[in-house]
Amino acid sequence: MGSVKDLEAVKEPTLSRMGVGRFHFSDRYSVFDWGRMPDEIDGKGAGLCLMSAYCFEKLGESGVNSHYRGLIDNDGKLETFDSLERPTAVMEFDLVNVVTPRVHQCEEGLKYDYSRFTPNLANYLIPLEIIYRNALPQGSSVFTRLEAGTVTVEELDLSHPPKPGEKLFHPILDVSTKLEEKDRYLSWEEAKRIAGLTDADIEDIKRLLLKVDETVTRITSRAGFENEDGKIELAFDPDRKLIVVDAVGTLDECRFSYEGLHVGKEMVREFYRRTAWYGDVEDAKKRAEKTGVKDWRKICPTTPLRLDPSLKTILSHIYMAATNELTCSKMFDVASFSQVIRRYRDYVGAV
Repeated sequence: MGSVKDLEAVKEPTLSRMGVGRFHFSDRYSVFDWGRMPDEIDGKGAGLCLMSAYCFEKLGESGVNSHYRGLIDNDGKLETFDSLERPTAVMEFDLVNVVTPRVHQCEEGLKYDYSRFTPNLANYLIPLEIIYRNALPQGSSVFTRLEAGTVTVEELDLSHPPKPGEKLFHPILDVSTKLEEKDRYLSWEEAKRIAGLTDADIEDIKRLLLKVDETVTRITSRAGFENEDGKIELAFDPDRKLIVVDAVGTLDECRFSYEGLHVGKEMVREFYRRTAWYGDVEDAKKRAEKTGVKDWRKICPTTPLRLDPSLKTILSHIYMAATNELTCSKMFDVASFSQVIRRYRDYVGAV
């Protein structure tokens, strides 16, 4: 059980063979690495499932391999997106092994041992999140990293210090950890080292990331959205060929904007940034890092509030209307996306 979707192992993988898994996308949501939040957003799970399935099928048409097998309809049958008659929140896929790094406590905090990951390992989840950035909106982590000196303009392959809101001529290709208590940005050289990758693997990963970016951008542009940034997860199949895994091209995996407004998960973040809990979360993360506490949530003095009911209804309609728009379908009986966005703007203006 994850924070926003549940995994069903229909057939377990072996060292040399992929299994079969199913994601049950839930209406739960998670922000700021907290995990499961106190309430749910109706239609979110099915919306994300359908968006991701649509993107996987478009990626397949573009020659990108993935773990995607299809959607499970209400009768338990495996279907493609186009053959689906009603929304579903269940996706079937090829299942690889998840190898986790060993964790040690030391004076500096938690230390992760990635020695299990070697260039000879196959049929496993690569322990990285691979990120593309087509723009740098206000609040992008790039600005805090540049200010802290943990990354340089040159390392980001930029010709000048960026400004908030800047759209990039070439996307930034970024990488972070996936299986640590707190995601940590890496250089590509460090990513190669900890994940058991070769130079050729890194180049293949970057080419694949650009292909995903290109495909998602094409889908979003047609619907009037901007694909500002997004993340993918990758695995090696039993022949050590790269495949895209998890979910892709959704409002949770990507930062999409519509008429200058960030939609989906960013709207939820904005609600919680206005609460005292957000400050407590940021403080708890810093204290945990300094003291070596593994789970910063245990030292956070407050818990998140429930969403305002009016906002929760609007967000529900946003997820469903965005699904209709991005997949060129009418899977959900809701108003058009532009109408729902007007309701959101009215709500924010009244708060």
